[in-house]
Amino acid sequence: MPGWLVALAAFGYLATLFAVAAYGDRRARVVPAGSPRPLIYGFSLAVYCTSWTFFGSIGLAANNGFEFFAIYLGPILVFTLGYPLVRRVVQLSKSERITSIADFLGARYGKSLHVAALAACIAVIGTVPYIALQLKAVSNAVTLMVSHYDGSNGYPSTLPLDVSLVVAISLFAFSTLFGTRHADATEHQDGLITAIAVESVVKLLVFVGVGLAILFFFFDGIGPVRQAFSDNAAVARSLANGTSGETWLVMTLLSACAILMLPRQFHVTVVEHRSDVELRRATWLFPVYLIAINLLVMPIAVSGLINLDSDVPADMYLLALPLAADQDWLALITFIGGLSAATAMVIVASVALAIMVSNDLVLPALLWRFNATARTAAGDWSRIILNIRRIAMALIILAAFAYYRQTDHAAQLASIGLLSLAAIAQFAPAFLIGLIWRGANARGAFLGMLGGFLVWAYTLLVPNLAGADAAIVRDGLFGITMLRPSQLFGVQFEPLVHGVFWSLAVNIALLVGGSLSRTPTPLERIQAVTFVPREAQQTIGLKRFRTTTTIDELKDAIARYVSTARMERAFEAFELREGRKLIGSDTTDISVVRYAEQVLASAIGSSSARLVLSLLFEKDGASSRETVRLLDDASEALQQNRDLLHKALDQMDQGISVFNNEYRLTNWNGQFRRLLGLPPEMGNFGMPLKSITGMLIEAGQIDAETEREVVENVTRFRRAWQLALERSGRILEIRSNPMPDRGLVITYTDITGRVEADEALKRTKESLEMRVRARTAELTSVNEELAVAQRSAEEANIGKTRFLAAAGHDISQPLNAARLYTSSLVERMGGQGDSTNREIAHKIDTALESVEHIIGAVLDISRLDAGALTPNPTRFPLADLLEQVQSDFALMAKEKGLDLTVVRTSAIIETDRNLLRRLLQNLVSNAIKYTHEGRVLIGVRRRNHDAVIGVYDTGIGIAPDKATRVFEEFQRLSDGARIASGLGLGLSIVDRISRVLSLEVTLESIPGAGTAFKVCVPVVDAATPVATVKPAPAQARRALLTGLTIACIDNEETILSGMSVLLTGWGATVIAAPRRDMLATALNDHGADPHVIIADYHLDDGTGMEVIADMRARYGDSIAAVLITADRSGELREQTSAADVHLLNKPLKPAALRAMLTQVPMPRVAAE
Repeated sequence: MPGWLVALAAFGYLATLFAVAAYGDRRARVVPAGSPRPLIYGFSLAVYCTSWTFFGSIGLAANNGFEFFAIYLGPILVFTLGYPLVRRVVQLSKSERITSIADFLGARYGKSLHVAALAACIAVIGTVPYIALQLKAVSNAVTLMVSHYDGSNGYPSTLPLDVSLVVAISLFAFSTLFGTRHADATEHQDGLITAIAVESVVKLLVFVGVGLAILFFFFDGIGPVRQAFSDNAAVARSLANGTSGETWLVMTLLSACAILMLPRQFHVTVVEHRSDVELRRATWLFPVYLIAINLLVMPIAVSGLINLDSDVPADMYLLALPLAADQDWLALITFIGGLSAATAMVIVASVALAIMVSNDLVLPALLWRFNATARTAAGDWSRIILNIRRIAMALIILAAFAYYRQTDHAAQLASIGLLSLAAIAQFAPAFLIGLIWRGANARGAFLGMLGGFLVWAYTLLVPNLAGADAAIVRDGLFGITMLRPSQLFGVQFEPLVHGVFWSLAVNIALLVGGSLSRTPTPLERIQAVTFVPREAQQTIGLKRFRTTTTIDELKDAIARYVSTARMERAFEAFELREGRKLIGSDTTDISVVRYAEQVLASAIGSSSARLVLSLLFEKDGASSRETVRLLDDASEALQQNRDLLHKALDQMDQGISVFNNEYRLTNWNGQFRRLLGLPPEMGNFGMPLKSITGMLIEAGQIDAETEREVVENVTRFRRAWQLALERSGRILEIRSNPMPDRGLVITYTDITGRVEADEALKRTKESLEMRVRARTAELTSVNEELAVAQRSAEEANIGKTRFLAAAGHDISQPLNAARLYTSSLVERMGGQGDSTNREIAHKIDTALESVEHIIGAVLDISRLDAGALTPNPTRFPLADLLEQVQSDFALMAKEKGLDLTVVRTSAIIETDRNLLRRLLQNLVSNAIKYTHEGRVLIGVRRRNHDAVIGVYDTGIGIAPDKATRVFEEFQRLSDGARIASGLGLGLSIVDRISRVLSLEVTLESIPGAGTAFKVCVPVVDAATPVATVKPAPAQARRALLTGLTIACIDNEETILSGMSVLLTGWGATVIAAPRRDMLATALNDHGADPHVIIADYHLDDGTGMEVIADMRARYGDSIAAVLITADRSGELREQTSAADVHLLNKPLKPAALRAMLTQVPMPRVAAE
């Protein structure tokens, strides 16, 4: 690739930047002024990444491992953890119209010309090596490329033209064209900043893109690079040359200072800042940019170490690697990226330095030298200012070129960059201490920066310029070894750490000592109040102090430096803000003078602006110095009075604010802001009342309606009204009173505690009634919930009952049929047939009977749990019930050889007879089951108004620790399980029936000796009529049913067939049918009237009760009726009892059926 093509590409890229800058300027004319541009702002901050980053970081990594990253760690920490500091510096600079870092320092220390001038000198001297670094980087890059294509084996080759000079001239042209368009240094250089942002994007894309190409597509890919980290000697040496802890700390400190104090960084960060949106975006965008551009630095350095010759400078690895891979166009792109990084820095740095040189060095000198002419001369000074800046740019770039030509060409880019950062770090003590210590003054700042700068020059700059072999470097000043630049006073550190340590130590010591050596001047104290924050800072109001200079004279003086149009716009904004018209013939008051000073400072800096005004006020033989001192003394006197008043007001618990006749804030104390929850920016002098109430609306403290009430109440001086702040919950008592100048003073008292106490007292008085209402409501709610729960439970029980009834019916039907067949089979076989068959038939019948008991027990438990059994209490003799129980179990006891004894009683009790009978049946059944020998006794004892029924046995007994378990479902004790079968449901049914009847059941037992169960039943008066159960006539009893005609109806054919077989076996005549109409037909065909009707309850064409009613209507009411059903509900029992119908539950017990049928009267025909 020919050299002219490289030059053409460079000039083409610069031409593109010209076009971008021109576009940015054109766009600024159509976009509203002050519009935020967060992306452009964020990327413009990356001007920090110069050719040092693009080329030098790789060289530093190749020689010292990861040391390079310390230069970027500081900025990352400042823009993340130090964001409040950055925001505060920006806000201060905007409020004071500060144009540069030198202007910032001068403004802080009483707008001192000396401090600003010294800062400008240090900035220029410290930045010149940095600019030279860019020239060196670009020159080396061009030299390397041309040498490569010319076939020169050495590096560098000799070129007929000085590349660095051409680059310097080109950068000067760009800087002067787009960096000196406005005399007002605070006006935004839109075209320039847009070009800088584009350059930042270009160098990031080129660096990352070229780095990825080198690592993954050339030199056998990433594999050798990864392997080199572990087994390459050169790489191992690089990593072993790790930076010491103190060097890391110093480099991080220098970079943290540089990101705010480098002239170019202060310019893009502060001067070009427009809104908080930009700064908030930059807090993450800028750190991400720094991390992204440094990710590939170390891998690229390793690739250069293993793939390039040792005579190739490490700073040029990024360019040399594509050349070594014969990737000409990639090398050209790399060169463009490096050029972009260098040009961005040189352009912005030269602009920022030119502003400092013109504002803080040249203009003050001109004004002092030609003060009389400057005070009276007419004309536009803005062009003079611009020309001064252009000349300054030329001289600065020329000085950088001279420095580059003078210094060692073999020096690394990083060493030159660190030298500049160490110089700029001399601003740090005055910069940072000035933001936290009001006692720091101009003398201390000047001495500190001067002393630190001289030490920097001696320990770092002199060795760099003179070389290591110079006598002063080798032997020390005047041959004194203790004064050697690299080992001052015998202290041995690395050169950079050594120089930074001594320079900053001297700087801080002189700053503190110089500040303590004299008291601050009035203006220094005023500026200290502005720069060092305090609670509720207030602006000094000096409207009554007037000068002899008229408004027109002041305007003319300002127009010379900022142009007439700019001046007119500024004073129109002042009139709008203050709400008053400025008359040209009126003399100026201090508020106008201070505003004019800020406008002038935006063009020529705060120190020069103060000098211009001091010359303007010099009249009647009074010197400007005396005039300015008079103003400063007056300002300080008022400031002291305000400080005293402010301290007194701050001691009050009440908040106080004073508004003028235009309802603008003029005085306040700290409690005013704290009580209303106002942020610091809402406590500024001149803040309108509407702005404060508007902020309260935005914060959610009040609404729009409340705002109108607030304004109306305070302006009409309503006394003692309350304001409730919704978000904070605070309640304020507000009083407003008129001021003599038609303003108003407002006091704010926090009465939250008092109001809460009043409300608590009121609540205490009303607590009883509220508690009653609350308890009543709670009880009502609970009752409603209980009612709902009860209804739900009842519905669930009804559903469960229905399910059980249906399930019981479905289960009982086939079981009932089987039971009928087996009973019939057993009776028919009698003593006939094979004994084995008889035994089998008997066992089947017994098994079915057991199943009946089990199913009956489970259904009983389910119905008891569901509450489907409702007690039907009646009065009856207890003796009758006990006789029935004895009759039920006499045979069972006899079969086991036990004596079942019932003791007679005359007690009459009131309870549900059937349920009590079932309870006693279960107790007696258990007693017989678990008794081997002896007896079972059923007796009754009187206890007060109760009869205690006891069931005693001499069985195996129950252990005391298992006495409660026996009442649980399916719980059988091991001893009992061995001697008797069962499911363990009997006592569970007893427990449930006792709860249904509200009877107490107790258990007493001795293991091996027997058990006693006792049931306590209430006794009623014996004189009360008692319903008795009349036994059936004896003549109705008989063993066989010969001559009895029985009509049977059941929709289940198997049950109907089994019933027919069973009844026929007992001697009865059976007429059976599955439906009502078929039964009627069969009876008609038979010709005889039935004596008994046996009906299933659930039929296909109705119910058994309906069939019984039809039969009785047809054959007479005397016909006996039996209803067979699985429904055990109390309603059906009552219905059958009322209709004189016998009720038998499924599964049907043949014995119970036969016993019932034997009670039916003999037919008359048979009797005759």
